[in-house]
Amino acid sequence: MKTRVLIVDDEPIARRGIRRYLAEHEGIEVIGEAANGISAVEQINELLPDIVFLDVQMPDLDGFGVIENVEPSSDPAPVYIFATAHDAHAIRAFEVHAVDYLLKPYDKERFAKALVHARQVLEQRGKTNRDLEPLLQSLRRLRPLERFVVKDKKRIFFVPVPNVLWIEATGNYACIHTASEHHLLRETMAHLEEKLAAHHFIRVRKSTIVNSACISEIRPMFDGVYDIVLAEGTVVTSSRRYAHKLRTLLES
Repeated sequence: MKTRVLIVDDEPIARRGIRRYLAEHEGIEVIGEAANGISAVEQINELLPDIVFLDVQMPDLDGFGVIENVEPSSDPAPVYIFATAHDAHAIRAFEVHAVDYLLKPYDKERFAKALVHARQVLEQRGKTNRDLEPLLQSLRRLRPLERFVVKDKKRIFFVPVPNVLWIEATGNYACIHTASEHHLLRETMAHLEEKLAAHHFIRVRKSTIVNSACISEIRPMFDGVYDIVLAEGTVVTSSRRYAHKLRTLLES
């Protein structure tokens, strides 16, 4: 089985260079290229590559934003190799468990070493059936989500996380509500709860997360249930299962 590779870099010459080096190795299939962060997220979600060569500084989303916005999946997360002209991000790259960090300009020997290492990681993961989800978990702990990437048929835009009042589950989607509008994201509530800063957002029931900074009133109802009144008037009812999180907020 071939190792499936996605190349992400906003410079065409850099993408061509990676393709040229990859062509010298057997068992490699380049399944796509992306010239910006949003395209990278879409292709990773759709194509499920084994290895992603990922630039750091790109339009729309940087390399860390790409990892942060990849959808959760039952498939193993890809292995990331950062390839960039900027050495300032090296420590952070390894903090999110990237398997290597190629500093441009690099030669084919250095490239080969990174590729061999990445394929060894894939092989070991296959032997132990170990998922690399800790890659995403580590990034979320280090850098809470700052903005949502919203895509519709006509445009792609960003919604700053502090603008979101509450989030509700809607089928296979999550609906984020601001004071004036709402948007659908293909996200699970568990994934969102993990990505958002715990001290800013609270899971109050299985289908609902609220921004604690937007709570204007909490009304005890019965048997551990609360009505939560948000600043713009929305009332969300909590469930007993998550009552302890509200009590922690009240005691802080």
